[in-house]
Amino acid sequence: MAAKANVKLSCLLSRLSYRRGRRVPILRIFMETRMPQAFKRLSLPLLALALMVALVTTANAAGTTLKVSLWGDMTGIVPTDLGMGMAKTKGATHGTNSHMGITIYQHTIKAGPVTFEVKNNSEKTIHEMLVLPIKDTNTPLPYIKNENRLDENKTNSLGEVSELDPGKSGTLTLTMKPGKYLLACNVPGHYASGMWTLLTVSP
Repeated sequence: MAAKANVKLSCLLSRLSYRRGRRVPILRIFMETRMPQAFKRLSLPLLALALMVALVTTANAAGTTLKVSLWGDMTGIVPTDLGMGMAKTKGATHGTNSHMGITIYQHTIKAGPVTFEVKNNSEKTIHEMLVLPIKDTNTPLPYIKNENRLDENKTNSLGEVSELDPGKSGTLTLTMKPGKYLLACNVPGHYASGMWTLLTVSP
């Protein structure tokens, strides 16, 4: 553990700063200051801590990037009961259609700014992505049966990347609060065919 801590400390203190227009390691600037050597040794951990706090703050400000893949095409008999909380998906965390779906590469992310990088990886089908806050994963969302889609007026959608042609990409940036969210494609017939997945946002 001590060896790992020393490596991290060395990496942090080797980061470059600027002095008189030249890039100079922070550690070198610190060690060249006029103060007793004993005081410098005691101050090194504090300097490293300050750098770590600064790096974490910068990372949090930048937020999270979440890659989202919309994939698959309508084939054969189209399911009508694979949406969240519908008959065949009680307790599921994502759609279960092997022909089309939504894949995310992090299922839990930190609260704060989130950029969804969405790509339609299908061969011939238009897809989209909605971000919906949810409370109960076993209760079906408002659904318009005769239109085969979610009722977006009643789902409190936070935003969407709408109607991407095959191979196309889009982005959406939101400030996410802790909770459960549903990512869903609401092109008619797609949600009930299993194009959804759950996302957890932690404090």
